[in-house]
Amino acid sequence: MDGAGPDMRVQTELAEWIAGRAHDPVSDPARRAACHAFLDWLGVTMAGAREPVVEILVCDALVNGEAGPAGLVGRTERLSPAFAALANGTASHALDYDDVNMRMRGHPSVTVVPALLSIAAMQGGPGRSLLDALVVGTEVACTVGEMMGPEHYERGFHATASVGTIAAAAGCAALLELDKAQTRHALGLAATQAAGLQASFGTMAKPLHAGKAAMNGLLSARWAAAGLTAGESTIGGRQGFGPTQSATFRPRPIRPDPAVPFGIERNGYKVHAACYYTHSAIEAVRGLVRDNDVSTGSIDRITVRLGAAQLAVCDIAEPATGLEVKFSVCHVVAMALQGINTGDIAQYTEAMARDETLATLRRKVRTEAADLESRTAAQVEIVLDDGSRISRTADCGVPVTDARVREESLTRKFATLVGPIIGDDATAAMTGEVLALAGQADVRPFLQTLTPGSSDA
Repeated sequence: MDGAGPDMRVQTELAEWIAGRAHDPVSDPARRAACHAFLDWLGVTMAGAREPVVEILVCDALVNGEAGPAGLVGRTERLSPAFAALANGTASHALDYDDVNMRMRGHPSVTVVPALLSIAAMQGGPGRSLLDALVVGTEVACTVGEMMGPEHYERGFHATASVGTIAAAAGCAALLELDKAQTRHALGLAATQAAGLQASFGTMAKPLHAGKAAMNGLLSARWAAAGLTAGESTIGGRQGFGPTQSATFRPRPIRPDPAVPFGIERNGYKVHAACYYTHSAIEAVRGLVRDNDVSTGSIDRITVRLGAAQLAVCDIAEPATGLEVKFSVCHVVAMALQGINTGDIAQYTEAMARDETLATLRRKVRTEAADLESRTAAQVEIVLDDGSRISRTADCGVPVTDARVREESLTRKFATLVGPIIGDDATAAMTGEVLALAGQADVRPFLQTLTPGSSDA
């Protein structure tokens, strides 16, 4: 086969695992972790549903004949299933407040969940099947992300968009119960559509990455079910997704040891509504202020050290918009020094970007690339006017593995995001339904509560 190489079985082995998991069933802890991932996804999606990028996509879809039966989270309009996946996926990444997985090097749930909901809303089915498909999609995201290695991201590809397309197709193939051959084709169709560039960070195009990954993954699985085919080496062959987009691509088996936790059990969840690579710097600053009683007026200069690849993502020196603030480690460090709540989505505005007090403080911050022990770690050093120095290293890349602690934290985050939209009582009820999703015989009644009414637009 043209383009096939020694790694052409990558796609087949992934498909065999997805379609034949009787030997490796989803565990109860993984299913509970999937509830947590769904809860976090739902919170950030409802909060992001009215962002300008979503308004544009929904309006465009309706004007151009894409009205349909599928609901939109937190909105009254209804679109075709594919465009609903696009809009919901974009909304869930619009605030940059969604989950991350360091094995994937991206955001898994924002690509997988919107695609799954477009299927579940049409065909129904038990909550357990929906959660298991989310576990499958996330596992494929983790495995393919590890196959790609660091160079894929370092080249400027956005793994949420690229790897996420394959992950969404994998989750949809599982939910649709495609056979091994159909699943292999779905993965190939997804791989040939996988794209997304870091040059879009700080703009509306970045959340669009998640929406397109969800949409393309959904379409890939549907097309494969209908008989559309793709090459067997589209992921791992010499001219496939992996070797062409990463010099460090190395095939690896998916879950060679069924006893180890599933990838979704190691998802990370944001507590700051900004790029994940700014989180450790924010935490380091907060620790320094707390332990040293630092006054911003006594600061001479600040140095933030991050890994070179991470710094390339979040080093917008002079942000002009709320979106750019999320990717300016200098600005969010200034916000943390001023005691501004960086977990509050309302803080990321053009006014915040142009605030003179913050801009003055931001310009005291310089960034340096450093070889730290973890790619998610940051070291912050503050030099005071008297010449004294204080420094701290923090690492927000370590996931919370205690399910109870994780659930309590995500419940609080969900309440903060959704409470102002639907009220505290409705938020508490919705939280309970999500956490009990595995026991629901048919998810459609619950999904209808996420997409209230319909629009005559």
